Amino acid sequence: MTNANTGNTLLDLRLERTLDLWVQRFSQPEWRGRHVEGWLFEGQAERRAAERQLAAVGVQARFHSAYKPLVQHFIDNVDCARLRAAHIRYPAAQVGPEQRFRLEAYPLAALLEGAALTLEARADALPCYDVELQLQGGEHIRQQVWAPNRSHGDATGATVLSPTGWLRVGTRAGAADLLDCAVSTDYEQTFAQALQAVRGHPWPEQEPYFERLQLRVELAGYEQPVAWAGETISTAEALHEDLYFSLLEFFQQHSGRPLGDRRLQPGQIVPDVRLGAAAPRVHVSLQPFDAAAQDALAAAHLPQQAPQEALDELGHAPAPAYIVQTMHAWPGQRFSARTRQGRTVWGQYQRGTQRPVFISGGQHANETSGVVGALRAAQALLQQPDAHFALIALENPDGYALHRELCCQHGGHMHHAARYTALGDDVEYRESAPWFEREARQMALALSGARLHVNLHGYPAHEWTRPLSGYVPRGFEQWMCPKGFFLILRHHAGWEPPARALLAAVCARLKQVPGLAEYNARQRALYERHAGPLPFEVIDGIACMQTQTAHDAPVTLVTEFPDETVSGDAFRFAHLVQMQTVLAAVQAWQDIDPR
Repeated sequence: MTNANTGNTLLDLRLERTLDLWVQRFSQPEWRGRHVEGWLFEGQAERRAAERQLAAVGVQARFHSAYKPLVQHFIDNVDCARLRAAHIRYPAAQVGPEQRFRLEAYPLAALLEGAALTLEARADALPCYDVELQLQGGEHIRQQVWAPNRSHGDATGATVLSPTGWLRVGTRAGAADLLDCAVSTDYEQTFAQALQAVRGHPWPEQEPYFERLQLRVELAGYEQPVAWAGETISTAEALHEDLYFSLLEFFQQHSGRPLGDRRLQPGQIVPDVRLGAAAPRVHVSLQPFDAAAQDALAAAHLPQQAPQEALDELGHAPAPAYIVQTMHAWPGQRFSARTRQGRTVWGQYQRGTQRPVFISGGQHANETSGVVGALRAAQALLQQPDAHFALIALENPDGYALHRELCCQHGGHMHHAARYTALGDDVEYRESAPWFEREARQMALALSGARLHVNLHGYPAHEWTRPLSGYVPRGFEQWMCPKGFFLILRHHAGWEPPARALLAAVCARLKQVPGLAEYNARQRALYERHAGPLPFEVIDGIACMQTQTAHDAPVTLVTEFPDETVSGDAFRFAHLVQMQTVLAAVQAWQDIDPR
């Protein structure tokens, strides 16, 4: 184990791999004939290989995944093709969300290939799932699936319950008369050491605290595809999410801001978690921005779109140059603003006689279907001689550049580190100069006079977890499992009647989009199997939320398509729905705007 802290390096730490340590330990002669059972954050192939190594020296070992142990148990040990029904009794959570262990079972209902699944809460907190399986032919099987957890303080000091490593060793199968204890695995140590390095650094009082805080992590880890809709269980993605949001919480506290404050400007936090390492390593450093190198890396590794490639054919988030070329080929008045890293937010204003609408995408830059949806909607509106709109297709170019950089390693990850700007804040909530990206939005509203803003967003297309900080993502509990395409309606005081009329008209038109109703029904059914009834109003098959705000335009319609990680036909469907929402809103607004 080495540790260096020189220059801009906060931490350079090498750790020993827990699975290797266990194999070495239990290969010693005194363990011959013993029975070892362990839980750690490793994939099936690696766990099975370790079991074979120990079997060769006379030790009966069984190693399980500490991350999502119930789902991994079904993947590892259950022939789902023979299954008629599964009844799961899950433990009561001692701390945190009541349904924590039920949520941890996601997406088991889809994995079971049509077999019936029932989930029932137990009255006690024993950390195990009771599993009853009914197989084809009438056979019944009862199993216990242990889910080791530890109660601890997270980055904010709150008490949470998180998956942890565990060892049980006995003189006979199923016994733990020799060892029965929690183990801090390499996965957990990596996370803890990275947080400790950041917490222990003497940060200044004034935001931003850095340009780029880089956390390069190398692990064995695993990515386990689940046979439905591209879902993948990924320890790398989960660690990225936990590092990013834990550090946001730390800097919110350091700044004196409340948790979840989107105005925080710490700088750009970049967890870069890579799998396949023989030995774990974590390197934490402060780095200057290098936009040119970042853009060159993405250009070298990601697909580039030809200028003539049609918008409706795009199966991946387009390169920034393609977005700019598309917009600049259209008539209208251009406007722009600079970003923290020196990129340009481009806007387009098309004057017309209709009631104006402001259309935007890419506020959260890892939500990429809205960028294409905004472009497609503008392209369609330009065919209408009286169209009147302002467009910002990519509102957060710095975040988009980080998303592209991270996609060079993991194209199927959510990459929430790219959600916000290079300052680390949400551009919508920026409250003081320098305005940077925020200036473009202000210009769009001022030029157009729009009283409706259609703001295209997305959210994770698969499960979002923070496994080492209580599992359920704090502040984003409603977003952790996909529930189909839905809408958020925001309005100023006194604007509820026209806002509600707009929402009803848009939902009625979207009902006609081929495949959307079925898509929503399928995702909502899976969500409700694991999370319970959808906590939103449903209009014409589309879930809707409504809130009163004082932000920006008097009425804002926010789209939410589960687009993070999707590509190909799934991405094309996502930006089709985004486009159709804009067109429906623009059409409806002509008769609703009360001026």
